[in-house]
Amino acid sequence: MLRIEDITYAIDGRPLFEGASATIPTGHKVGLVGRNGAGKTTLFRLIRGELALESGEISLPTRARIGGVAQEVPGSEVSLIDTVLEADTERAELLAEAETATDGTRIAEVQTRLADIDAWSAEARASSILKGLGFTDEEQRMPCSAFSGGWRMRVALAAVLFAAPDLLLLDEPTNYLDLEGALWLESYLAKYPHTVIVISHDRGLLNRAVGSILHLEDRKLTYYAVPYDQFAERRAEKIAQAEAENVKAKARIAHLQSFVDRFRYKASKAVQAQSRLKMIERIKLVATPQEAALRKFTFPEPEELSPPIISLENAATGYGERKVLRGMTLRIDQDDRIALLGRNGQGKSTLAKLLSDRLGLMDGRMTKARKLRIGYFAQHQVDELRVEETPLEHLRRLLPGELPGKHRARLGGFGLGAAQAETVVGKLSGGQKARLSLMLATLDAPHLLILDEPTNHLDIESREALVEALTEYTGAVILVSHDMHLLSLVADRLWLVKDGHVTPYEEDLEAYRRMLLSSDKPVDKARAEKPKPVASREQKLALRAEVRKCEARVEKLNDMRDKLAKKLADPGLYEPEKLGEMEVWQKKYAEVMDGLDRAEGLWMQAQEKLEAAETH
Repeated sequence: MLRIEDITYAIDGRPLFEGASATIPTGHKVGLVGRNGAGKTTLFRLIRGELALESGEISLPTRARIGGVAQEVPGSEVSLIDTVLEADTERAELLAEAETATDGTRIAEVQTRLADIDAWSAEARASSILKGLGFTDEEQRMPCSAFSGGWRMRVALAAVLFAAPDLLLLDEPTNYLDLEGALWLESYLAKYPHTVIVISHDRGLLNRAVGSILHLEDRKLTYYAVPYDQFAERRAEKIAQAEAENVKAKARIAHLQSFVDRFRYKASKAVQAQSRLKMIERIKLVATPQEAALRKFTFPEPEELSPPIISLENAATGYGERKVLRGMTLRIDQDDRIALLGRNGQGKSTLAKLLSDRLGLMDGRMTKARKLRIGYFAQHQVDELRVEETPLEHLRRLLPGELPGKHRARLGGFGLGAAQAETVVGKLSGGQKARLSLMLATLDAPHLLILDEPTNHLDIESREALVEALTEYTGAVILVSHDMHLLSLVADRLWLVKDGHVTPYEEDLEAYRRMLLSSDKPVDKARAEKPKPVASREQKLALRAEVRKCEARVEKLNDMRDKLAKKLADPGLYEPEKLGEMEVWQKKYAEVMDGLDRAEGLWMQAQEKLEAAETH
């Protein structure tokens, strides 16, 4: 059992904890949540004893082992599998002693202990963990030096999971995993035999891998023995109750103050006025949770282009002479929301680079709308910001002709206020840097926004704001993300990138998750056809919103069809000298009709899902 009792700690005079307490029962899986900068990582350092408390106490059972991923594995010549095996220091020491021991009694003790810790299956267990995190059997035998920093972070994570400490502390572990690795980790943590505390902004992980939430807010810790969604509901109720009490208290204060203002200087009422002033002093407003910082996103709206904005015909792309993707025949319209699925290394980022003109075609044909603008955000771009410049200086350099007020308005639209606008990038938080990079990616109001892992460094409130902004955005979106919650709320089409091909994935994200967790075995039909659980109120609201969105899409395409039909009805268009122009308009009409057929199909699907949900 982990006990945190009345702890106090400050950094540079800023208090992070003041009389904070919590108890984590042994074996529980806990999500540590709180606003960026609240002190979550500092709490981990205090638990590990790396920092000294000002007051209070943190206690664990005697000889309890604490483990976490402090930094990436060094780029040594040791293989991945051996690096992970070395993390179990007791096993390594016992095996070494077994080679040199001569005393029969001690040899028996060593062999007994090796059997107790299941030492002989260690390599299979280590290999299974590495495979779950995305390493093939061949890669597991390669040296750590053959892999980049992000991949070596996965090795470090594999090592601590294999060591199986009594208290496992994980700080944003999915930030360097893809969707497949994140889903595997969720499943692994849910079955982990000891206590886990994980700092995460991933709602999927916080709902499926942990059963409790430890909330850090206002320098206090509050333990909720429920997954994240239920915690969020309880907290919302708490905020609403506190605000309602404050409304009543403020009304009472205003009533008493009006009497004081009227009769303060009237001799016959002076005593009563003084009495009411004392009553006002005794009325205490309920301490409500801190107001969330400005967390909005405002994407500029592009003008409308005729569909499709991009089409690929038997296209292939890759690097040098090696084709990574081939035989692609795809179409993207401006109202598409597409999630790219597929294991790491299958080509999701390669496709994103092709669509954003960062990679060329090797075969086939790619057609783009003439005025098409594309915005591209990848996680590495956050690291490419100029650390010595402020966000305002970034905008002055990129948009020298724009007024300073417009620059500040752009930054404000991405939740970067006056203070952040004039702070050098090197001193901004990871979330603030991500917001700046997103803003720079959308400066010219792109018709297509390609987002490669946009939620890393964003807290939960910011992720919800991003979902809202993408829902309102009138351009197309292509998403690569390990955040299932984001994908489920934003994407209405799924493309699977696998074995060098890109194909539509006809099932939903939950079916994809089941497939991954069953090692790519086909989903059992009998299981898949079982009655689905009753849809929640939130799910029904989301389905209704999807139906409205589909209706709007169909209506917009109908308007475009009518305008084009009117144009094609003009006799002058069929004059000999205008035959080329006529062919262009006929092609546009055919494309709109194709888009309309598809939009009507999606509308019917959405209607059927809503009807099915509302009949249960």
